[in-house]
Amino acid sequence: MQTNIPLAERLRPRSLEEYIGQEHLVGPGGVFRRFLETGNVPSFILWGPPGVGKTTLARLVTTALDRKMFTLSAINAGVKDVREVIEQAKKSRFFNAPAPCLFIDEIHRFNKSQQDSLLGAVEQGIVTLIGATTENPSFEVISPLLSRCQVYVLKAMEDTDLGKLLERAVSTDTVLRERGVRIAETTALFRFSGGDARKLLNILDILCNAAEGEIVIDDRNVTECLQQNIALYDKNGEQHYDVISAFIKSVRGSDPNAAVYYLARMLAGGEDPKFIARRLVILASEDIGLANPNALLLANACFDTVHKIGMPEARIPLAEATVYLATSPKSNSAYRAIDAALSAVKHDTVNRPVPLHIRNAPTKLMKHLGYGENYKYAHDFEGHFAEQEFMPEGLEGRRFYEPADNPREQEIGRRIAALWKGKY
Repeated sequence: MQTNIPLAERLRPRSLEEYIGQEHLVGPGGVFRRFLETGNVPSFILWGPPGVGKTTLARLVTTALDRKMFTLSAINAGVKDVREVIEQAKKSRFFNAPAPCLFIDEIHRFNKSQQDSLLGAVEQGIVTLIGATTENPSFEVISPLLSRCQVYVLKAMEDTDLGKLLERAVSTDTVLRERGVRIAETTALFRFSGGDARKLLNILDILCNAAEGEIVIDDRNVTECLQQNIALYDKNGEQHYDVISAFIKSVRGSDPNAAVYYLARMLAGGEDPKFIARRLVILASEDIGLANPNALLLANACFDTVHKIGMPEARIPLAEATVYLATSPKSNSAYRAIDAALSAVKHDTVNRPVPLHIRNAPTKLMKHLGYGENYKYAHDFEGHFAEQEFMPEGLEGRRFYEPADNPREQEIGRRIAALWKGKY
């Protein structure tokens, strides 16, 4: 019996029937079921948090369809490795056999030239690309490659999914069955797992190695074991969503000390500094916004600097941006404004034409039809303002932006009121 193999590997599903979670993709009528039924698999990218089964799902599809699968990790593969795999893929195809699959884990870590090297092979059907990423592919994957791939979003596992996984581990794993497992409480176990199946199984491994005899799962035992084995626990995690959540909330809550502490936790745990910098840019827009527009400039400068210099020096601009954002006045008015406008657009059943006077008129016909007629060019008027209607008919006077209670936006509010004479 091989007990040195991690539980996560021992319990890896061998078929879609054993796969837990992601019912929207693998359940009855799900797109991955259709792949197996038709045998037609496009290039696709799996986007989701760690430990939700991205790699496993890729393997299950290729195995079920009897496709050859080449694997690269974006952490240590370069353009040369990509080209070598593509050459192997060309040589492995016979007659009308379907293209082999090229699985690239953490594809968001590939730079532009590395992603460019994939384009021709994907375009020509030499390989079917399968990428896995924890980052939004819209930001991390180049547009030409992204346009040739379907993107499927995987979700963090619910407690019900984690419960099923725990039951399977206890009932089917040879090592756990031999030791015996008593489940008294699962609150701490599920909380520390954070929707990550691999974390849950790693915690079970830690509990298994922490004591002899029967394994007892209760909140106290789980918490104490993880505190004693924090280095091992952190090492086995890919991202620390519990800590990034605390970091974000500390900045939003204007606590620079807690924010810097959680920043240090992430950096010490091996977090990708670009991941943190990206969150700071989002924070600057979402939580500080118009109360201090310079916050976005500084966060964006931090993002660029981190890209250029890397660790360990990147810790300094990250700390500078973190403290600046945490101590800045806060406003989510722009965030609320765009969400309110998006909701209005989504639920509006009326097709509202843009008013004629603010339409562009690049042709004579459009001018003849009244496009742009009577438009008032603001800079031709005193104060660079001319009162005219910009909203479509039926939405006149509708307010989406509400100035927040901070000095800068109160000034904005007074200016809007003065210009529009109470309309907004």
